[in-house]
Amino acid sequence: MRICRTCAGAVLLLACLAFAQQPTTKDKANRGKESSRASAETKLKDMLESNVRAEWDAFKKKDKKAYSDLLADDFVAVEDDGEGELNKIHAVNEINASNIYNYSLAFFKLVPLAPDVAFVRYEITMEFPPKAQIRYSRVYVSELWLKHDGQWKERHHQETRVK
Repeated sequence: MRICRTCAGAVLLLACLAFAQQPTTKDKANRGKESSRASAETKLKDMLESNVRAEWDAFKKKDKKAYSDLLADDFVAVEDDGEGELNKIHAVNEINASNIYNYSLAFFKLVPLAPDVAFVRYEITMEFPPKAQIRYSRVYVSELWLKHDGQWKERHHQETRVK
C-alpha cells in the first residue's frame, strides 16, 4: 500500500512538473508579439539603411534633389570638418563641392526610440578620386530619423573622424 501511495505521489508530482513546464497562452502571445516586433524592427533597419545608402549615392552622383528629399526641413548636420553646423540648404548645396568617388558602409545599427523616431549609427569609408591628395576617409556617423506624414526623414547628422 505504501508503495502505491509513493508511486501515485511520484506520478502526480511528475504531472505537475510537466504542466508547469508548458508555456501559458500569455507566454505564447508574448513570444508572438516579440517575433512581430523583431520583424518590424528588421524591416525598419533595412529601410533606413537603404535610405542612408541613397543619401551617399546622391552625394556620389551629385543629385541634390534625391538628397534633399531624404532630409527633414529642420535638418541639422555637424560634420567632421570642424566648420560647425549646417542646415538643410547648406548641406544640399555642399553636394557641388563633393568629390566622393565611392564609399562603403559598415556596422549599421538601429536603435528604435519611439514608433516614429529612430537613431542609427554606422561607419563609412569614403574613397576619393585617384588623383586626390587624400584617398580615403573613415567616419563614424550618428543620425536621428523621424517619420512625418508617412515618410522617414533625417533630422540630425553627426560625424566623428575615425583614425
